Amino acid sequence: MTTFEKITALLDQHQASYRVVEHEAVGQTDQISQIRGNALGQAAKAMVLEVSMPDGAPPRQLLAIVPGDCRINFKNAARAIGGRKSSFAAPELAQALTDCVMGAVPPFSFDDRLALRVDTRLQQVGTLWFNAGELDKSIALAADDYFRIVGEGCCADIASPIAITA
Repeated sequence: MTTFEKITALLDQHQASYRVVEHEAVGQTDQISQIRGNALGQAAKAMVLEVSMPDGAPPRQLLAIVPGDCRINFKNAARAIGGRKSSFAAPELAQALTDCVMGAVPPFSFDDRLALRVDTRLQQVGTLWFNAGELDKSIALAADDYFRIVGEGCCADIASPIAITA
């Protein structure tokens, strides 16, 4: 089963309100948001992080989801799962944990080794937009349905707005 099929099966199982949008293969949030016609703040940008844990414990992996108009706050993301600091995971590890190429990672974790945390700002966007495991497919999903499926316990303040310079 592909990641796209896992996502649609999960959404169907939970009777979520969503639609699939096919488009050219683009993995950059700002470009794909323009193509899809969604506000950048509605885009769910997914990043796999490696988190250093205290007391010499092995590092953990985190799937961090932030709005497209924000950047990850690495320290807050680490703290959200009890860690000290975080950084981007190696691309090979991220691809192995998500079964997706970078840019196509959805805001769902289908691997028990990959914790999920979602920035609280995404609760207020109405409709969440994300690449759905493939660079040429996106899903528009009611934000309320998304948080009902992943659980409110996944929410954390893990993003900072990107400063716009003139």
